[in-house]
Amino acid sequence: MTFTPPTADQRFILDHVVGIGRLAESERFAAASDDVVDAVLQGAGDFAAGEWAPLLRAGDTVGARWTPDGVVMPEGFGKAYRDYVEGGWGTIGVPESAGGQGLPFALQTAVLDTLGAANMGLALAPTLTVGAIEALIHHGSPEQQALYLPHLATGEWTGTMNLTEPQAGSDVGALRTRATPRGDGTWSIKGTKIFISFGDHDMAPNIVHLVLARTPDAPPGTKGISLFLVPKYRLDAEGNPGEANDVRVVSIEHKMGLHASPTCVLSFGDHDDCVGELIGEELGGIRAMFTMMNNARLNVGLQGAQVAEAATQAAVAYARDRIQSPRAGAPSRESVAIIEHPDVRRMLMRMKAQTQAARALVYFAAGHVDRATLGEPGAQARLDLLTPLAKAHGTDIGCEVSSIGVQVHGGMGYIEETGAAQFFRDARITPIYEGTNGIQAADLVGRKLAMDNGGVFAALIADMRAEAKDTGLVALIDACDEIGRSLLTRDTDDRLAASYPFLTMLSTAVCGWLMERQGRIAATSEGDPAFLAMKAAAARFYVEQIVPEAMGLKAAATAKAELLYSVGPEMFAA
Repeated sequence: MTFTPPTADQRFILDHVVGIGRLAESERFAAASDDVVDAVLQGAGDFAAGEWAPLLRAGDTVGARWTPDGVVMPEGFGKAYRDYVEGGWGTIGVPESAGGQGLPFALQTAVLDTLGAANMGLALAPTLTVGAIEALIHHGSPEQQALYLPHLATGEWTGTMNLTEPQAGSDVGALRTRATPRGDGTWSIKGTKIFISFGDHDMAPNIVHLVLARTPDAPPGTKGISLFLVPKYRLDAEGNPGEANDVRVVSIEHKMGLHASPTCVLSFGDHDDCVGELIGEELGGIRAMFTMMNNARLNVGLQGAQVAEAATQAAVAYARDRIQSPRAGAPSRESVAIIEHPDVRRMLMRMKAQTQAARALVYFAAGHVDRATLGEPGAQARLDLLTPLAKAHGTDIGCEVSSIGVQVHGGMGYIEETGAAQFFRDARITPIYEGTNGIQAADLVGRKLAMDNGGVFAALIADMRAEAKDTGLVALIDACDEIGRSLLTRDTDDRLAASYPFLTMLSTAVCGWLMERQGRIAATSEGDPAFLAMKAAAARFYVEQIVPEAMGLKAAATAKAELLYSVGPEMFAA
């Protein structure tokens, strides 16, 4: 299969969902002119298709490999990554003060979207580096920023997030990694972290680990956590990687998918010689962590769109080539390509609509990162509300679309050589990491709905109501409004029991709003007739068929927790 960058859809969404033209009217993003945006999208697409996409299968079949000297990536990955660095693709959305190009985060999102659709496993390396950059920009000292940001901004050095431990998964407050003062302003780090994506590899000369740890006499729970910068190699007097820093990759996980992304167990301080620097204030680790985490959650939601795009392209290509059976009801009895059969058309249309909806949702949130940067009133609060939707619903869509992709391939989809199964396997981790989707739903109903006494949620509902035309979409928006206001008054168990179906309803409403807008614009726009016709059809399918499905979740979103606790834990094994 040949990968085709989704440049046309990206540009359409940047224009009509993000409003990148309005962002470019600001002094901060003045460089994001039409010709620059077009050049970035086209260049990223050419690069991804030419260098990253051809490595997709090797990443899955060969994968990252553990050795006593560290993780070895499949052949070609190192060069492809270094070419990414030399091309400046990592610098797009990084502020100029930190060594970047200072373009909108939404444009950087589009670049990462293209790279991840071409090769999701490899794209995880720069995805995590973005979070490290954000943490240092907001919490790092001037010295740390000067030493590390220029190398992280280009991607020359990669960054990681080290939160999870064997006994502390989602319960970050249970971590045990220790940080002890060394007497010279640095800290001795000792502990074990698990599930560290790209925790080790051979594509870059240094890896900058951001590590959560406890300091002496720190209070229990999340209040006792601090964040530390721990490079794989300490820097010498000139700021270059020098001696090893007592960080050891113990193993890499044998996973269902994403074989090109090494998921590492890292041991810090086996020889009591692991040196770290405090980032921000002592005991300020949770605040700094969420700076990384919120950025990462948007990018994980984007992974849902990435894998959905790749799976859709593969399914369309197969359906156009696979000849089987005459079309029912057609006068000819000659066998046709399966794309001519109604149910295959239904599956492909759903894949296209859901992929475009996921992309619109995540780009919409990314645009609010830029609006918050510009100080636009209400932008940060809306971003906070959209983040759990983008992460959870984007990844749910990735799983659904990649599963449908296997179905389109039929029996051949269950055969690894076709590649359809890889997308399904790769997608499945995305609803789990960077905060499970259940945690996103709990965050939505536990924190985000209550912002400004429900005012942030009410403002989103009002904006959707003001533009929505389809009666089914209006009904879904009204239902979300009713349920959301009700959830604010429920007790904790009842809110959490309803949280996931409500998140899906609200996410679908937002996607429906954005898709309906795009369909309306596509119907009256000039441009590529094929793209505009597909955009209008996908939008119509979303509003007419996917939006009504979400109304079916109302019973679950209004149910109380009583039924869930009507049996004891032991009865689930009956």
